[in-house]
Amino acid sequence: MTAPSGNAAPPAGQGGAAPRGATAVAPLDPKEQRRRTWRSRRHRWDVRWSPYAFVAPFFVFFAAFGLFPLLYTGWASLHRVELTDPTQMEWVGMRNFSRLWDDEFFWNALQNTFTIGLISTVPQLLMALGLAHLLNYKLRGSMFFRVAVLTPYATSVAAATLVFVLLFGRDYGMINWALGSIGIDRIDWQNSTWTSQFAVSTIVIWRWTGYNALIYLAAMQAVPHDLYESAALDGASRWQQFLHVTIPSLRPTILFTVVVSTIGATQLFGEPLLFNGSAGATGGGDHQFQTLGLYLYEQGWVNLHLGRASAIAWTMFLILLLIAAANWLLGRRLRKSQ
Repeated sequence: MTAPSGNAAPPAGQGGAAPRGATAVAPLDPKEQRRRTWRSRRHRWDVRWSPYAFVAPFFVFFAAFGLFPLLYTGWASLHRVELTDPTQMEWVGMRNFSRLWDDEFFWNALQNTFTIGLISTVPQLLMALGLAHLLNYKLRGSMFFRVAVLTPYATSVAAATLVFVLLFGRDYGMINWALGSIGIDRIDWQNSTWTSQFAVSTIVIWRWTGYNALIYLAAMQAVPHDLYESAALDGASRWQQFLHVTIPSLRPTILFTVVVSTIGATQLFGEPLLFNGSAGATGGGDHQFQTLGLYLYEQGWVNLHLGRASAIAWTMFLILLLIAAANWLLGRRLRKSQ
């Protein structure tokens, strides 16, 4: 047995040369080590906090222009405060709310809001449903028609209302001219209760029908075609398919549009304000088309009673909460029935 030679290389790791192919790693400079540590820490912070930084502007603006006005309005509704001196507040508790109970102008505005909302929302949604059903079929220039029905929504409230004021003019309006050509006397659209409310409702219908039609169209295109094919094989006509396939599939969307339209009707302001410019916020000589939005504006910015206007605003907010609660209950019942 041969003894190991004294010139044999020592094993790696015991002071000998590194194995062939291995790369010697030089120790990092302390300054470079600190830089790498800082970069790693900054990367972890970026991954963790960047999403919050991206959504922070929304919450900042919401707090400044949404949450703070809401809370301040609620605080002002419990005080007697005038717009001429908004820093001088006198505590009155719930008096501003209790006065609304006996205020005939408030109840008149609430009734007008309900009436205008009803005669504008129901025809609007029915027409939107019919338009969406027509647009759902393959038509030539379908994109043109979709843009066309959305054009009224893109029109400003002021421009649309001024055009309708000309149409509903008593002496030179085109509608009275058309009625006179078939033997019907001229109608004073602005100074009668029902005619003025009908005229204001037509503005709302014209502006929002196309918007709701596109919402219904998007929902219709999501209905599986297998349902229509099965109905056609069973001998169902297009009208029967619309009633028994399309409408049940659109129930959540219809509920959504009803709630949104109701909320919009509760906040109706621009159309009645501009419909009779000389009347201002009174909504006509007899307040015949004054809505809650107009009454709030009259109390706060005409009569300068900021506390009472705040109480009206919070009353409208509570009404909207009731509408939202009704929407939640109906949606829950619809989900259970499916």
